[in-house]
Amino acid sequence: MARFTFKLPDIGEGIAEAEIVGWHVAVGDRVEEDQNIADMMTDKATVEMESPVSGVVVELAGEVGDQIAIGAMLVVIETDADASVEPEGETAAEVEQKLGGAHEAAAFEAENPGVEDVVEAAPATPAPAPAASVAAAPVAEVAPAAASAAPVLASPAVRARAKDLGVDLSQVKVSEGDRIRHADLDAYLRYAGGQGYHAPHASRAREDEQVKVIGMRRRIAENMAASKRNIPHFTYVDEIDVTALEEMRADLNDNRGGRPKLTMLPFLIVAICRTLPQFPMLNARYDDEAGVVTRSGRVHLGMAAQTDAGLTVPVIRDAQDKNVWQLASEIGRLAEAARTQKLKPEELGGGTITVTSLGPLGGIATTPVINRPEVAIIGPNKIVERPVFRGDDIVRAKLMNLSISCDHRVVDGWDAASYVQAVKKLLETPVLLFAD
Repeated sequence: MARFTFKLPDIGEGIAEAEIVGWHVAVGDRVEEDQNIADMMTDKATVEMESPVSGVVVELAGEVGDQIAIGAMLVVIETDADASVEPEGETAAEVEQKLGGAHEAAAFEAENPGVEDVVEAAPATPAPAPAASVAAAPVAEVAPAAASAAPVLASPAVRARAKDLGVDLSQVKVSEGDRIRHADLDAYLRYAGGQGYHAPHASRAREDEQVKVIGMRRRIAENMAASKRNIPHFTYVDEIDVTALEEMRADLNDNRGGRPKLTMLPFLIVAICRTLPQFPMLNARYDDEAGVVTRSGRVHLGMAAQTDAGLTVPVIRDAQDKNVWQLASEIGRLAEAARTQKLKPEELGGGTITVTSLGPLGGIATTPVINRPEVAIIGPNKIVERPVFRGDDIVRAKLMNLSISCDHRVVDGWDAASYVQAVKKLLETPVLLFAD
């Protein structure tokens, strides 16, 4: 029997330490060679640590959230074979070679705090609170009736609401046609409330829960705090009539063939790129320590994306050279890579301006936090239909608010407002987006 000390190898240029964000083994566990034993996060990536030997774990370096220095003990393993307690440099090199391209998995750029997912999803309807009679009902449950063999027809929004309320849709009576609607669900809740229905999530206390801020969430917290602490933000919001643009988008999608479906985002990016040359102070990075602003001649556009692991900002390189179809394809590719934690280091960092969007959940207006060291971030909001005056006529129009947050050390309010007006002109006359 021998004890093998696995030291944290050099997992990136300039990396001095890494954070433990997940253990896959515990003391006393048997591990096999090449088995994943821990996830370590650096400023650049989350890297899987694989065991170089087989044996039994006898010691771990620390708990999730602890920082471990490069070269320090990570795991001690008791092996059947002869193994040195202090492995020589050749063994460490072999470990690093086994890591291979691990940096390509779950990469996270410390400079990119991110805000929200830019890919539009199917709208989710929040579940309204149950009626007062439901909340005040006795605790006794309603006896379920036998489920119908016929499939239950309902929209995704109704299904989501029913699931949140714990309602079996097979028990809900359809008042019109063959599809359950919100009104049918409301009627069921009123009826069931009189018979003791109690929504499973209504007025039930839970124990307090403490969640340790580690890994990507800690990186996001640190970056957001640094951005707000160092940058004097201001936000400007304007309203844009996107009726004509939405008509053009629908027509292009109807005739897209095998090309990706277009959301609003590719059109917005084209407008952003076409107007930035007139406002170079917005497409810039500010090194506040050196007191230097670098105005970029290219648009490397960050798109804030939501993932299960947290928020990140992949970058569309040279966005100014891409058309709406190429942008739609790149948006989809990067968003999928972010969700599956397969972004490469070169697809993160180096952005010159960022777009953040909540898609259909975008609300009325946003005040996004700047992705330091950039100096501006743009946030499109939800498209809504409202009556507007056009001359003496009142017509239906599709309207969208556009927000921009800027670093007031570099960008003046007049410049931000003028820039949004220029973007607005292109989006309200969408044919200009395709003009030379």
